[in-house]
Amino acid sequence: MIEIRRAFDNRLITVNITQLLPSRMVQATTLKSPKYLSILASVRELGIVEPLAIHHKPIDPNEQPSRYLVLDGHLRLAALKQLGAQHALCLLSTDDEGFTYNRQISRLTPIQESKMIIQAIERGVSAERISEVLNIKLDRIQLRQNLLKGIAPEAIELLKTRMVGQPVFPILRKMKPMRQIEAAEMMISANCFTGRYAQMVLTATRPEDLTVSKTSVEGVSPESIMKMEREMERLYHDYRLVEDTLGETMLVLVVTKGYLNRMLRNEAISAYLQRFEPDLARELIGVMNAVTADARSLERE
Repeated sequence: MIEIRRAFDNRLITVNITQLLPSRMVQATTLKSPKYLSILASVRELGIVEPLAIHHKPIDPNEQPSRYLVLDGHLRLAALKQLGAQHALCLLSTDDEGFTYNRQISRLTPIQESKMIIQAIERGVSAERISEVLNIKLDRIQLRQNLLKGIAPEAIELLKTRMVGQPVFPILRKMKPMRQIEAAEMMISANCFTGRYAQMVLTATRPEDLTVSKTSVEGVSPESIMKMEREMERLYHDYRLVEDTLGETMLVLVVTKGYLNRMLRNEAISAYLQRFEPDLARELIGVMNAVTADARSLERE
């Protein structure tokens, strides 16, 4: 069995600021930007919520103390230096390629933002203070604080890295935990995380899978709702079948693509196809490009 190497150490470490080497310079204009000033205020009041991503930099094996290359978190590091901090909370990466790391991250998702605010409040910071520091309305802070109440932990885990629309969560609360998980999986399969899509799933949900009584939808007959329920169940069943066989199917496609690629590199075969079967040649190239794109998409997932 092939051993999968961890991308990060599973422990957080505290590192002296003097041991951190930035992998890029922070411009003077950036230090005056609203984004940086917001980060500065957040670090001053709340501390480091999201650790810096660093990699051990073996410049000199005999060098003491050890030095670390900063992969992500340069603005947080600049804020710590400006505030006179001596140490930073860090996550140690096993890969020193900052581009690869940053390619895999995205903006703070609603679930991550909610957890950050909950964590700050648990540390004793009031919602009013967070609102003032982050320059966010108090009602939004309170909304984020209660965002995940009534949501199944498994559904939260599925959606935590997705940019889920705010209206989705109240709709999910109307479903029982198992149905919430199914809804999250359907949103992921459709790559659609809007309130309208969640409402469609809710409409197609059987009454026994709801936490509230099901009311009729304006303009939709009971017969149409029943038909939608059956279609949604069939769609979910098909999705699970595809999910179970996706890995094997992609393996077959990649192997087939490699065979076709070698075949088309043969000058005699390539010349024959271009002369007598140009449409087939274009289709084969298109299929190989599609397989390559799908394989890369799965790697990113």
